[in-house]
Amino acid sequence: MAQLAHNKKAKFDYELLDSYEVGVSLLGTEVKALRSGQGKLEGAHVIVRGGEAYLVNASIPPFQKANAPADYDAERPRKLLLTKKEIAEIEQKSEKQGLTVVPLKWYNAGRKLKLEIAIGRGKKKTDKRQTIQARDTKRDVERELKFKYK
Repeated sequence: MAQLAHNKKAKFDYELLDSYEVGVSLLGTEVKALRSGQGKLEGAHVIVRGGEAYLVNASIPPFQKANAPADYDAERPRKLLLTKKEIAEIEQKSEKQGLTVVPLKWYNAGRKLKLEIAIGRGKKKTDKRQTIQARDTKRDVERELKFKYK
């Protein structure tokens, strides 16, 4: 399972609750671009409209600009391949409970490209500060242990 692109800010900005592995309807040039590591998930999210889920604001540039269609949009909405039960669950949680569905990473699953999405609750500024403080404390402890037992 090779990771092709990931959303670094998702774990910092959201408290992640449930995660799903989904397929995505992509064009051939988009698949090639993702496999070469050109995709970006920062600022992307998932919406549910008309019983279908879509990935919005994810940027996948064309693999070769010279061969791309003239009307190609790098940030077009992409349909997610989920079961009706999963779509209903995501829609219920995102709309009724006020949660956000964010993409976490693109990766290879055999020959197929998969997207991991998660339902998350937005963190407040104080929660983000606590996360930074815990990360810094852990880094300092590891640094001290490294020099002590070296």
